[in-house]
Amino acid sequence: MTVEAPTAPPRSGLGRGTALTLAVAGALTVANIYFPQPLLDAIASGLGVSGSAAGLVATAAQIGYALGISLVVPLADVARLRRLTTALLLLTTAGLLVAAAAPNLVTLTLATVALSTTTVIPQVLMPTAASMAGPAHSGRAVGMIGIGLTLGSTLSRTLSGAVVELSGDWRTAYLVSAALTGALVLVLPRLLPEHGAGDRTVPYRKLIGSLPKLLLAHAELRLSAFLGATVFAAFSAFWATLAFHLAGPAFGKGVAWAGLFGLFSLPAALLSYSAGRLSDQRGPLYVNTLALACVSAAFLLLGTLGGGSMAALVIGSNLLVYGGSCWQIANQVRIFRLDERIRARLNTLFMLASFAGGAVGSLTGTALYGTYGWSGMILGCGGFLVLAAGGLVRGRRIG
Repeated sequence: MTVEAPTAPPRSGLGRGTALTLAVAGALTVANIYFPQPLLDAIASGLGVSGSAAGLVATAAQIGYALGISLVVPLADVARLRRLTTALLLLTTAGLLVAAAAPNLVTLTLATVALSTTTVIPQVLMPTAASMAGPAHSGRAVGMIGIGLTLGSTLSRTLSGAVVELSGDWRTAYLVSAALTGALVLVLPRLLPEHGAGDRTVPYRKLIGSLPKLLLAHAELRLSAFLGATVFAAFSAFWATLAFHLAGPAFGKGVAWAGLFGLFSLPAALLSYSAGRLSDQRGPLYVNTLALACVSAAFLLLGTLGGGSMAALVIGSNLLVYGGSCWQIANQVRIFRLDERIRARLNTLFMLASFAGGAVGSLTGTALYGTYGWSGMILGCGGFLVLAAGGLVRGRRIG
């Protein structure tokens, strides 16, 4: 009788050092979207415009990022990845330098749209890392990049404020970001595969035109898009109204406290790395269920005690960040298990759905808070979670 040796699990083609570098690159590039937000008052003073006018810079960043996801990220399926990332990094660096030298708000706003359109490296890295890691380890890769994006978006606000505080000039933050982004040109492209996994002969028009067909063709994509939109709507509603709630009579805190909550919830963001490993071992549906339980517990706590307890707000925000991060990782792992040749386009559609959900959630949350207060906003978020739960139940046959 012959005893066969146990088969070892396939090793990941993405080493830890490379994965960490990709995560750092994702953090530095996604920071370009968020670091200007704390600088708006300084920008308004420096350019001699009103605070509401300076707010156009933050809006321009979101518009540019959405354009980049729609029009640039799909190229990762078919383009020469090293050439694409080099071009994107150089264009982003140039945009940051133009923004740093902007003589007026119009120039700064246009530069922001341009640099935000090209700073979509994180959404190129996510499907690329999944392909490099292989099917058995794609969740870990997605989880690692996801942690980088969370840290980059959160810490960038704090660090840019500190840079301006030390230098006394908002332009310094743009120069620092330009230096960091430009430095990635020397490191990042050489770590990536030469080509995307798709057919390099597909023309750009056909590439973009294939997006609606992919949504119709893949039930897993429709499931992840719906789940991503609903929970991100609730997530965004909370963060859109938190500053108003903290400034209200129950707490009387300044606007800076809302920024601190990003730091308070960093432990949960770091713990969410486990979602990638769990998705590899137990499947995305298991992680979705766990994440929805955490998000639901967060809003239950925020609704019952968060109206007047700072501790409840901190604990609730950690539960929400952990659940929300795990939710997104599981959804992306699900779509990245589909055809490797179309992963970038799948990620484009998923991210657009999540962005749309976040926009609806922010508008709904602020409207409900303005009319019915904190409890009204929490109930509205409960409605989004009911939709998510319904989608999860119907999606059990998909996985």
